[in-house]
Amino acid sequence: MELKQVIIAHKAGDPQSQAWAEKCARQLETRHCKVLMGPSGFKDNPYPVFLASATSKIDLALVLGGDGTVLTAARHLAQEGIPILAVNVGGHLGFLTEPFEEFQDTEQIWERLESDRYAVQERMMLEARLFEGSRIAPQPVSDRFFCLNEMCVKPASIDRMPTSILEMEVDGEIVDQYQGDGLLVSTPTGSTCYTASANGPIIHPGMSAIAVTPICPLSLSSRPIVIPAGSVVSIWPLGDYELNTKLWTDGTLATSIWPGQWVNVSMAKRFAKFIVLRESYSFYQTLREKLQWAGARIRYSNNHRN
Repeated sequence: MELKQVIIAHKAGDPQSQAWAEKCARQLETRHCKVLMGPSGFKDNPYPVFLASATSKIDLALVLGGDGTVLTAARHLAQEGIPILAVNVGGHLGFLTEPFEEFQDTEQIWERLESDRYAVQERMMLEARLFEGSRIAPQPVSDRFFCLNEMCVKPASIDRMPTSILEMEVDGEIVDQYQGDGLLVSTPTGSTCYTASANGPIIHPGMSAIAVTPICPLSLSSRPIVIPAGSVVSIWPLGDYELNTKLWTDGTLATSIWPGQWVNVSMAKRFAKFIVLRESYSFYQTLREKLQWAGARIRYSNNHRN
């Protein structure tokens, strides 16, 4: 990998993350690398400026923070094909990041990257778009929205907690009608986040699949479903006369859904690319550690007693 132009995004408001970002920027600049650096957070989105300011191909995005910082980076950079090195600096769970312990010798990291001593893990993304008009000739009425974890169709109101009635089609065929708090359409990566909290399935990130999970459905027969990655999920809000229904992408508000509009969710054409520094990465070890599965900590002997 060449390191001629690098993005460094650090978690907004976190002094540790910013300090490491500044240290990395100084080191890369001594290697004659152009650095674009800025904070990333709820009120800070540096990526449009980064992409517009780039004078040549961006070789790497170094993202220092937690999972929320990584999700923002993936939404903006995956479609550009920019590899992401995500490190848990100032984050909490760190499900999507490299451990901080693997990163502290930063000079060695740059040498490893330049000599191609790393792995790249591709993670499936989803894209969503709003449509209106007839089903035979639908008209797009929004930009494309991208997510690494999940798309969520869910109502929001300032003064109350509204429920929703959502009809779902898969590849043009009606599957079910859900009444409850909303509907999640998740990637395998996102299956360990909001989807897991809603009792959805955990899916290995090496699989190509989409999980659809109702959030607190009023019917006990409404169950999560796993469908092929090539499917198109269409979600139709019904009976929303107060314009409460919204589309959320990775927990961030994307757009409101007006009467007569629906959402199509499908696999994005490009994958998010994550650099892996660990020599023995294991998804199952990550599950044990991050989800604190207690059963794996209890050891039993296989010896048979006579």
